[in-house]
Amino acid sequence: MFKLIYQLVVWLRGETLKLLMLAVVILLAWGIVSPVGTLMWGFEQGADILGVSKTPHHELPLNNGNAQKTNPESGSKFGNIDCYIVFLPGVGDFSTDELTPGEATFIDSLVQKHHNCVAVRDVFPYSVANKGLGAPRLLAPVWRFAHEASEKLKLASVLIKIRNLWRFAISADSRYGRIYNLGIASAIVDRMNAAHPIPPSSSQPLKILLIGTSGGVEVAQNAASYLKQWLDAKIDIISIGGVFDGKNGFNAIEHFYHLRGRRDWVEDIGGIIFPSRWKWNIRSPFNQARLQDRYTAITSGPHTHDGAESYFDEKATTEDGTSYVDLTIQKVNQLISL
Repeated sequence: MFKLIYQLVVWLRGETLKLLMLAVVILLAWGIVSPVGTLMWGFEQGADILGVSKTPHHELPLNNGNAQKTNPESGSKFGNIDCYIVFLPGVGDFSTDELTPGEATFIDSLVQKHHNCVAVRDVFPYSVANKGLGAPRLLAPVWRFAHEASEKLKLASVLIKIRNLWRFAISADSRYGRIYNLGIASAIVDRMNAAHPIPPSSSQPLKILLIGTSGGVEVAQNAASYLKQWLDAKIDIISIGGVFDGKNGFNAIEHFYHLRGRRDWVEDIGGIIFPSRWKWNIRSPFNQARLQDRYTAITSGPHTHDGAESYFDEKATTEDGTSYVDLTIQKVNQLISL
């Protein structure tokens, strides 16, 4: 089977029309079955996760809110933690623990600058159960093959992107999104608590910074409403080349920051396909946030959407020698105060 898949990918290489036709067939097939996993997961969780309960389906352990945390990477000791930086990657991601070197550099720099924050980097926004594509599942061998082959055959990575795009669509869907986004919000809370125990109460609300790239932004904003219900927190979203609609989440957050590269045409897609992003739809939550100055869009630099010269590229540099990832870091630090 895998030999056949390999030969098919080789045959398609360089033939755009055939690749497009195959992608359409795969999209249609996955579109039919992709919500099934979300619905099954919701049934397994029971009434709480379906929204009857206003608390996450797991209990948060008690602590005094003044615990200290040692960063396992730097070894430095943090003081009182009241801030969580949650990173949600784009549709090309494969698992809960796979970041590019540039993404890791970006997150590490934010944590080093803001000592009251800890990073949450193990949420997979394309699985309602927060399981990577290599985890035990029916199609795990297919995803592993595509992931391992993508370094030699770039077309193989298209399979993973198509699969994850359907989860992006489910998150945005008014029928299945409620269950899916509850699951992602629950996973975020769980991984926040694993990074540092969440204090049950504090004199000041927690700060949660949801940072997403590409389709991860859509999932972040859809999860934000549930995080606001469950936690006493001030939530900001930073979109880095994100593709997102203008409906959910905007009423639950303090501010939405959108960074876009001058050569990133992909991020324009959200403003085209989602009517809630159209400027004349002034009653949409997106436009209400924009009119209330709770939405800020800024050009990050000459970035492309992904790959070489993208937002997290450590090798590409500007004329003054600044790396593209450092450009992104500088822009984000100018926007936020944690």
